[in-house]
Amino acid sequence: MSRYKEAGVDIEAANRLVESIKPLAASTHRRGVLAPLGGFAGLFALDTEKYHQPILVSSTDGVGTKIKVAIMANRHQTIGIDLVAMCVNDILVCGAEPLFFLDYLACGRLEQETALAIIEGIVQGCKAAGCALLGGETAEMPGMYQPGDYDLAGFVVGVVERDKIIDGSEISVGDRILGLASSGLHSNGFSLVRKLFFEELGLGPQDFVPEINASVAEELLRPTRIYAEPILHLLKGYNVRGIAHITGGGFYDNLSRILPQSTKAVIHKDSWEVPAIFRFIQEKGRVPQEEMYRTFNCGIGMVIVLPPEEIDDALLQLKALGEKAYVIGEVVQRKDDQPSVEIL
Repeated sequence: MSRYKEAGVDIEAANRLVESIKPLAASTHRRGVLAPLGGFAGLFALDTEKYHQPILVSSTDGVGTKIKVAIMANRHQTIGIDLVAMCVNDILVCGAEPLFFLDYLACGRLEQETALAIIEGIVQGCKAAGCALLGGETAEMPGMYQPGDYDLAGFVVGVVERDKIIDGSEISVGDRILGLASSGLHSNGFSLVRKLFFEELGLGPQDFVPEINASVAEELLRPTRIYAEPILHLLKGYNVRGIAHITGGGFYDNLSRILPQSTKAVIHKDSWEVPAIFRFIQEKGRVPQEEMYRTFNCGIGMVIVLPPEEIDDALLQLKALGEKAYVIGEVVQRKDDQPSVEIL
């Protein structure tokens, strides 16, 4: 007689993991959560007294091949933070407050210690974002994934008043562009990064790199910053006209998404401190400057467009919150034959 466990799927192990997760998920709960973890679906009651015309905002994402670095280093504690950040930061740009998050973990064989470390990171990320971990799924798929391999996906839902949606349409010539510092690579460009560090330079996860004053694993696995606190703070007191999350596509692709067609963003690359990791990649990988700004965040994880009369006060407020923030550019008139983003 054949059993499911003999085919590589351990239902009891999955059930034990769920029991371990329940108190972790409960620690993220906020007003609106109606049911504990473990049911077929998560339930959340929207506060209709707080919002007059609520618009739900959702985003889904993964962590990409950064997971391969976590597996190589056997360090999984921060990869869950990355997952939450990649989803939450994308709804913040619309002006949305994160409400709840769900995760999906797929693996060949469920390793309890690894899975728990990942989910602890997700919980940490949810707390930083102010959203509840409402549910998730763990899928054990032998034959689909090699032993030790796994993949992650996340899904977040937030809410914003209809008349407070941030979409860039109010951006105008003369506005200033403010940048919030990244924590490093975040979760983009890792196919290029892994090729450089592990294939071309022949480094291992534990090797110390003097130029970046860190081991490979320490630097590459720094978690993506979650910008919920500074963004939601700015939205309360300032006329935020546009926000861009600097992820895949870098400055060029992400800033152009929010700019009206008649405008252009001029970015001054010497206006902020570029972390050593980016200089190292550019030099050792012989990566052209334009490619750097198209692939990586280069030290700026979130961009906010504000009217010029508000920029100085906003900068002071962000610094009071402990944020590294810089005025990195301005919005100018764009001619038909010009690109929408220029880096000088």
